[in-house]
Amino acid sequence: MDDDKEKEPESGPSHDWGELTQLCLINILSRLSLEDRWRGAMFVCKPWFQACKDRKLNSVIDIETQFESATESSRYWTPEFERKMDNMLRSVLLWSNGSLTTVRVRHCSDRSLALVAERFPNLQVLSIKSCQHVTDETMSKIAYGCPLLRELDISLCYQISHKSLALIGQHCANLRILRRNFTNRVDHSGQQRFIPREYLDACPQDGDSEAAAIGKFMLKLVQLELRFSDLTNKGLALISEGCINLEHLDLTGCTNVTRRDISNASSNLKQLKTLKKPQFYSPMLESERYGHWQLYDERFQTGDFRI
Repeated sequence: MDDDKEKEPESGPSHDWGELTQLCLINILSRLSLEDRWRGAMFVCKPWFQACKDRKLNSVIDIETQFESATESSRYWTPEFERKMDNMLRSVLLWSNGSLTTVRVRHCSDRSLALVAERFPNLQVLSIKSCQHVTDETMSKIAYGCPLLRELDISLCYQISHKSLALIGQHCANLRILRRNFTNRVDHSGQQRFIPREYLDACPQDGDSEAAAIGKFMLKLVQLELRFSDLTNKGLALISEGCINLEHLDLTGCTNVTRRDISNASSNLKQLKTLKKPQFYSPMLESERYGHWQLYDERFQTGDFRI
């Protein structure tokens, strides 16, 4: 053997991932999250990009888990990040070709959400937490354009008012789950640190008007979350009188209702299984106001609604 002779590289089978069939590519890409597809997979090659646009991969857009696992950042509340979310949502909407049934995003605006209302009458789940530029104008389009809606989360969307809740209740008869949570303005250790103060101050709550719309038009609700709402006994009573099918009710941080208010409301809710509420300060019996923001679950057994 000649030592001076260069060794030839060993030959072996080579794989061109771009030559996989469309069916195989879609099967592979379906195992990735939307974020993974957007950050890497669609830039591998042209066939992969085309596969990422297949409607089978775009009937659901859900990036909620990415937000839940990430550390909250003030960057999320910037115009640049909102444009990024709008662009992503609009692309998925166009690629889905009318097949979209579930949207779980954050920090989008009317620009992209209006397209949902216009083109997706079969939408069933809409979760748009922390969208500071989603307004009643677009939510009214959702109410008319998405009659099959059964789950809605508009938490921390302060430009959406009771008017939208009334329209959604009137036109979306299948609605079963509503999450309308606000931020705890007292405790500044969590997410509220990053929310622009001017946004919070410009859009005050109107808890009783929202409760009235819920109690009048959303009669088939089984799950309702109103964390840190400023509703009072009046609003809570209207909900308990209208939404008699409620099984899960979250009143965490609702400091304008008393122990007696909740007890009276609970007596009307025969299907209630879970109630979340703040913990009482025992020394403050004269006002019966809530103190700690810690919450606990009270699971009702055999019709016992004692607080």
